Amino acid sequence: MKILALERDPDGAPRATATPELLRAEAATAWDLQQSGCLRELYFRGDRPQAVLVLECASADEARRRLGELPLVHEGLIDFEVIPLVAYPGFARLFAP
Repeated sequence: MKILALERDPDGAPRATATPELLRAEAATAWDLQQSGCLRELYFRGDRPQAVLVLECASADEARRRLGELPLVHEGLIDFEVIPLVAYPGFARLFAP
């Protein structure tokens, strides 16, 4: 299942600054997720400092669990909105009799 994950600030938490060591650990964990096939794409939005991830997981719950491995999530500095995606069914209309 394809999952879209949008970074967000945890409820009520002020945006904190992560240490260089924590950011390095974040990058290493993201690399591990990518190498495992879970993390397919990783971007930052062009209009604000917010990560956008595309994951491939069996379920939204698995995606949440895997995102929880990220040090910034584990430390409560960021969270993600997890959005399960399904394929667009409208193309079938092009071939309907």
